[in-house]
Amino acid sequence: MSRNFVISIGVGALLGATASTAFANEKVTFMTNWLAQAEHGGYYQAVADGTYAACGLDVTIQQGGPQVSGRPLLLAGKIDFYMGGNLLQAFDAVQQDIPLRIVAATFQKDPQVVISHPGQGLDTWEDLPKAEQYILGDEGMQSFFQWMVTDYGFDLAKRVPYTFNAAPFIANPKSIQQGYATSEPFAVEKEGGFKPNVFLLADYGFSTYATTIEAMQKTIDERPQVVQCFVDGSAKGWYNYLYGDNKAANEMIKKDNPDITDEQVAFSIKQMKDHGIVDSGDAETAGIGAMTDERVADFYAKMVKAKVVPEGLDIKKAYTLHFVNKGVGLDLKK
Repeated sequence: MSRNFVISIGVGALLGATASTAFANEKVTFMTNWLAQAEHGGYYQAVADGTYAACGLDVTIQQGGPQVSGRPLLLAGKIDFYMGGNLLQAFDAVQQDIPLRIVAATFQKDPQVVISHPGQGLDTWEDLPKAEQYILGDEGMQSFFQWMVTDYGFDLAKRVPYTFNAAPFIANPKSIQQGYATSEPFAVEKEGGFKPNVFLLADYGFSTYATTIEAMQKTIDERPQVVQCFVDGSAKGWYNYLYGDNKAANEMIKKDNPDITDEQVAFSIKQMKDHGIVDSGDAETAGIGAMTDERVADFYAKMVKAKVVPEGLDIKKAYTLHFVNKGVGLDLKK
């Protein structure tokens, strides 16, 4: 496998200014990083309504889950595209000299949130460091929480592990807990009988992109038309999922993940729209999936400051802008 991260001039010339059409019915596997849910809706939509097929791709969505590690499958060439979490994984790949790149950023805002009980003196972002207890998972502890400590003065000693059970948070009104805007607030309202305060980290400076599309450099070099088709099809799928008829996509999601409910799907879609998770910022003019050098550099600088990633990485090796920022799908927004 080539360890060369640099996209050749030939790829840029091949792509041109418009979307390319892949070979008819070329089989492609996209693996998500969790069980099927509304947060994956645009990809399912593009399968359900034939958007991927229209540019020559026969796409299979392979769902992830708690016992599935998808990135090694990408590295081994067993899948074509993988859903990354945020920019940190791509920075780690650069550090390890792994030849993968982010080719699109579906979420302009990371859906990571901190939630608190209303009426307990924890009703503003500035109040949150005063909480008695911070309920955070290990991954959050090692990433966004380090930024919260560095930039906002949160206390490392107050952290307790999050076991993905809302009961400890519900039982302690002076606690705060991590979560996703599309998930934990729904669970707390159902189990605890109250609406928690929700603070989206992206609104306070946690500037990473999220739900990225990752591909190996070999795929980018050898199958640029396939990459362009998948990126464009995904963008169109997300517009149609958010603003059009998403019934067929939701049926596919529920078939893959029978535990998901219509109520949870509806809540997640509303949260994605209300918070501008998918369609905000640069995506409003450049299209869903948009990325900029400035945004990536801003997040990298914050993570260096928080000592989450080392200084001196060549972060241009983590992503490419060749396939995005073309305004694809803007005409579908209703």
